Amino acid sequence: MTEPTLAIAFGGGGARGLAHIHVIKALEELGVKPVAISGTSIGSIMGAGLASGMDANDIRNFAIDTLTDPSEVLSRFWSMRPAKIGEIFSPPRAMLGNVNPIKAVRAFLPEQIPARFEDLGIALQTVATDFYGQKPVIHDAGDLIEALGASSALPAIFKPVQRDGMSLVDGGLVNAVPYELLFDKADIVVAVDVVGGPVRSRRETPTRLEALAGASQLMMQATTQLKRRMQPPAAFITPPVGGIAVLDFYKARSILDDTIATVELTKRAVEEAYVSKRKG
Repeated sequence: MTEPTLAIAFGGGGARGLAHIHVIKALEELGVKPVAISGTSIGSIMGAGLASGMDANDIRNFAIDTLTDPSEVLSRFWSMRPAKIGEIFSPPRAMLGNVNPIKAVRAFLPEQIPARFEDLGIALQTVATDFYGQKPVIHDAGDLIEALGASSALPAIFKPVQRDGMSLVDGGLVNAVPYELLFDKADIVVAVDVVGGPVRSRRETPTRLEALAGASQLMMQATTQLKRRMQPPAAFITPPVGGIAVLDFYKARSILDDTIATVELTKRAVEEAYVSKRKG
């Protein structure tokens, strides 16, 4: 009997998406190689790493070496410097929401990830949001770096990516966990949700930034839960990402330590999905 095929969707969630590394590790330990991948925001970047042939240790080591070393971070930020001298002296407030997401992705992306979708070893689909068209935009061919930038262009931090006449922003706004894109790609579809939820701090009420981030999380939770009721995947994995802020990338080592339970969580969920599929 032919073994069922598996496809996986990596959800968006900023630094919480580092937990995706444990999911990739679990698949390796199970000897399972996805036949297709989809991803939103940080999930699209993790998916690109896996699709390009990187293993969990490759991605983990790159994340720790790159994100926790201040000199390395500064060097990569320097590569994102504005092309025009006038932009360097812009007031900080003017730079808010004006960071180029394509430059940011290019600066912090592993060199193993190619420039085009066609050069990946596994088919990948990324999700961005057409801001004015109010709809998801799927990319699966052409310029991979541009597509990853568009999928990760979180409003208020990054400026939109202009592509095909559209202003594209973070895909999590319309599809935080794009597993439904994979239903026709494999026998088993696995979804990984790292959106998380608002966490109470020492303050009695949230700050404006906390309220904005938390409201976004609640919105994405609601749309994902509705989608799950209508079209559930074979396995839905939610790593323990509570308490991790969207921009906590510099805490990569502790995030990976704190979410290590994701490995066994994933292995159980995938094994159960295979058992169910074989019985069916």
